[in-house]
This record gives sequence, C-alpha cells and structure tokens, in this order.
Amino acid sequence: MSEQVKVVVVDGHTLVRFGLTGLAGQEPDLEIVGATGLGAEAMAIVATTRPDVLVLDSVLPDVDGLKVAREIRDQYSELGIVLLASDGQDAVLFQALESGVSAFVTNTAPIEEVLAAIRHAAVAATSFTATGLAPAMARRDQPQAPPLLSPREAEVLTLLGQGLSVRAIAASLCVSLSTAKTYVARLYEKLGASNRAQAIMNALKRGLLESS
Repeated sequence: MSEQVKVVVVDGHTLVRFGLTGLAGQEPDLEIVGATGLGAEAMAIVATTRPDVLVLDSVLPDVDGLKVAREIRDQYSELGIVLLASDGQDAVLFQALESGVSAFVTNTAPIEEVLAAIRHAAVAATSFTATGLAPAMARRDQPQAPPLLSPREAEVLTLLGQGLSVRAIAASLCVSLSTAKTYVARLYEKLGASNRAQAIMNALKRGLLESS
C-alpha cells in the first residue's frame, strides 16, 4: 500500500486500547487517527477522522459493540471494520459475519494476526475473514446430541438430590406413586445406577446435578 492506512481503535479496556494504538502506530503503513473507550463516541470519531479501518471491541462499557458495528456499516459501506472478541464465542463470530464487519479476531490473537486483519479490512472491507471461521462452521453444522434426560427426569433427579422419597416426589409432581417409580427407574437406568446414592453421584460426575 502506497499510502498509510488510517485506523481508529474503540476498546473499553484501557491497556488493550493503548497497546493496540501503540503497536499499530509503529507500523510504517498504519496511522492511528483516533481512539476511545466508549461506543457512543465511535460514530463521531469516524465522522471526524474518516479512517480506513475501525478496530472495535465487541464488549464495550456503554453499548453493544456489534450494535455499533451495524450502525457504522449502514453509514459507511466502504469502511473496514475489525471486531475483537473473546475466545470460544462462535455466536459472536456469526453475528459479526451477519453485521457486515470485515474481520473477526480474538482478544488473545497474536499482534501479527490483528495487524493482518487491519490490512485486510483496509483493502477488502466487504470481504469477511476470521481465523476460526472454518472450525466454527463445522461446530455449527454438527448435529446436537439429544439431552440424556427428559425435562421430567431432570426434575425427578433434582428432587432425589434434595432427599425426597419416591412417595414425596409423586406428591410434588402430582402423579401417582407408580408413575413416580417409573420415572425413578428410568433415571437409574440412564445414569447406570442401582440406587439413589449412585444416581446422584453419577449425575454429579456428568454435570447433570449441582452439588449443594
């Protein structure tokens, strides 16, 4: 690129904001023209400085970063937008894609990856890129396993964990004693248990029941 890429950084974390502006500002092809920690100020800074790229945190102290991204994209179709977010947020990644941002980068990504995303956004504002896009797509397309317990069985498990007898469980659920026994028997079978203690222990191991 023959001309410097003008960059605005919007991030509510002071250290992150100063770190990004400091590191990006050292690059010969990048120029920091504005920075703020508030999403409410982002639109005004963009309007004033007319940057090539906006680096925007998805979680801001005053407003949703994705909302800011959508509003700015509606007004500046050619502006490159790099969204920063925490690791493991597939939902945010797909929302970023739908919001029209140019790149999605995690907060823990190496600075080289952030700089590459800025440079991508500068020349391909409408082309989305994200390092974790392919794995996220694979996870989204993977069929979800059905829950081990039905809602009623989960309710019975909770009551068992509270120490209620089968008769008390029947009364609590407003069902017959026979029906309550059937629920408990199915619950034991699914948990590979033969008694209450085993059922509770196995449920705790599987994260189906919270320890009190």
